Amino acid sequence: MTGLRQLHREQVRDAISAAAISLFLARGFDEVPVTEIAAAARVSKPTLFKYFPAKEDLVLHRISDHQGEFARVVRQRAAGEHPLTALHRHFLDALARHDPVTGLNDQPEVLAFRRLAFDTPSVAARLLHFMAMDEDALTAALAEAPEIPDALTASLLAAQVLAAHRVLAKHNWQALADGRTLAEVEPAAVRRADRAFALLRHD
Repeated sequence: MTGLRQLHREQVRDAISAAAISLFLARGFDEVPVTEIAAAARVSKPTLFKYFPAKEDLVLHRISDHQGEFARVVRQRAAGEHPLTALHRHFLDALARHDPVTGLNDQPEVLAFRRLAFDTPSVAARLLHFMAMDEDALTAALAEAPEIPDALTASLLAAQVLAAHRVLAKHNWQALADGRTLAEVEPAAVRRADRAFALLRHD
């Protein structure tokens, strides 16, 4: 029964978020009241806030499965693999899958969602909070790696990895938003990723 209850909670959470994002994309984040989202998802307003403490979380739920991903990559890397090598490989794999978090996805809804997330000030600010949590998690994972000499290096490297990811994704998304095709952008996206991680590996 515990598993069924958890599945039900996840289904309700997904339904609320999907209803919210549909309304946000149609009319704008600030133009849609929470009461309307609750009605569209067929839940009460208190129920909505039980699942999503902040309105901005309705948007960021779409990318919540990536929370802590960098730290997991470091901890689950192959024996003897440098953390940056694992993170580089992971990013290239995500590019090949056209994962939206890399910015290399030209589906109209994905492009619209990215505009919603980054062009809405309160959502962008909330996103920074999640990025700070990711940075802390990655710092802790790097600090455990024998290849990283001390806590300061782990902290600096974590900040640089997240910054590189953000800049790479922004360049990819902007190229697509400017009208270039996915086939045109992808080779350059791979080259940019290779260059970014080479810079991170520079001693």
